[in-house]
Amino acid sequence: MSRRYLTAKFKTKVVLEALKEGDTTKELALKYKVHPQQINTWKREFISRASSLFETSKKEEAAAKKQDEHTAQLLQTIGLLKVENDFLKKSLKKQV
Repeated sequence: MSRRYLTAKFKTKVVLEALKEGDTTKELALKYKVHPQQINTWKREFISRASSLFETSKKEEAAAKKQDEHTAQLLQTIGLLKVENDFLKKSLKKQV
């Protein structure tokens, strides 16, 4: 018998059904043709990683701050270039 590759989407579907507790793990195992212990393993893993969905890492915060600083610097440069451009346009009009 060959191994089946089970997608993350499939595993999530099974785990969410298991967490609803409408069916027993054994019933879900029969329904989805997986071992009941596998469902329990997926549930433990799902629950242990669930809190990380709502956390932002220090790296993400630093990257966001750096991006904001870079954006501010670019906007400042654009403003400076616009002032210079307007000044040059006025100077050119005076010469013509």
